[in-house]
Amino acid sequence: MAGITNAAYRRLCREQGAGLYVCEMITSRGLVEGDETTRSMLVFDELEDVRSVQLYGTDPAYVGKATEILCSEYAVAHVDLNFGCPVPKVTRKGGGAALPWKRKLFGAIVESAVDAAAHHGVPVTVKTRKGIDDDHLTFLDAGRIAQEAGAAAIALHGRTAIQAYSGEADWTAIAELVDHVDIPVLGNGDIWEAADALQMVEQTGAAGVVVGRGCLGRPWLFRDLAAAFAGERVATLPSLGEVAVMMRRHAELLVEHMGAERGCKEFRKHVSWYLKGFRAGGELRHAMALVTTLAELDALLARLDPDEPFPVSELGAPRGRQGSPRKRVVLPEGWLDDSGDAAEIVREDADEVSGG
Repeated sequence: MAGITNAAYRRLCREQGAGLYVCEMITSRGLVEGDETTRSMLVFDELEDVRSVQLYGTDPAYVGKATEILCSEYAVAHVDLNFGCPVPKVTRKGGGAALPWKRKLFGAIVESAVDAAAHHGVPVTVKTRKGIDDDHLTFLDAGRIAQEAGAAAIALHGRTAIQAYSGEADWTAIAELVDHVDIPVLGNGDIWEAADALQMVEQTGAAGVVVGRGCLGRPWLFRDLAAAFAGERVATLPSLGEVAVMMRRHAELLVEHMGAERGCKEFRKHVSWYLKGFRAGGELRHAMALVTTLAELDALLARLDPDEPFPVSELGAPRGRQGSPRKRVVLPEGWLDDSGDAAEIVREDADEVSGG
């Protein structure tokens, strides 16, 4: 969710319902060495009383130091370790979804973060995938090791790294992990509607769910999730007029946090997600994707039909990137030769990983 889950969007989602909203992925080395880009991403809304950050790293020492900084300098209340990213610039360093293949290194990183966070009473969780590919599955070992290292919970995306975001998530793997460990397991993958979350929990026994692409252009999903898990009626789908109000609020929050020029520029990427399935014409969509001020956006939003109903054809449909499976996962040379320790920790670059 790089470039999406900034402070403004987390505030918007939080206004919709209960949940834990996690900051974009931060690289441990960048944080420790004071990289300006990394530090600039650690911005929190004034009402964000529970600060949650996802941390990336391939070196236990850096991860431990970064966790200490997050807890002591940024008052973070939760640290999530990313071992699920399939992006080539991450996996080629042995990070993200590639790292759990090195069992001892994986355990050392989790233990380092847990030890650093324990002094502040901050829980550490782990996010991972099934493995690198079907021949190199890691999720069961990762769950066991994370539990032994003191992780408070583990989230499993039911895809391998080579799948990226293609195909369907394998919820049976989530159920396997639930049976394999004692710590809470959170399910991730293909949560497009509140009903999907309830179905996943029922099928897998997961303690909860993690939502990624499903909330793109749909921050009200968290309102629906809160209602569904509380046994209440899920709210009626929003009309285009209600979606327009949400779009305006999103843009307003971005401008408050980033300034008018950058805030409007950041908002542009969200237009297609918000309007997906609605009849808004191409010309209007294009104009919204070029807005430079809130006044311009207001004028364009006024041209939408506020009574147009939500397109039910979009219910349950994937959102965001999908694509095809990768031909291969880019890994450090010889990475798959040994599933023990990495012969050498591949040094992460401070300025190329934060944000994913």
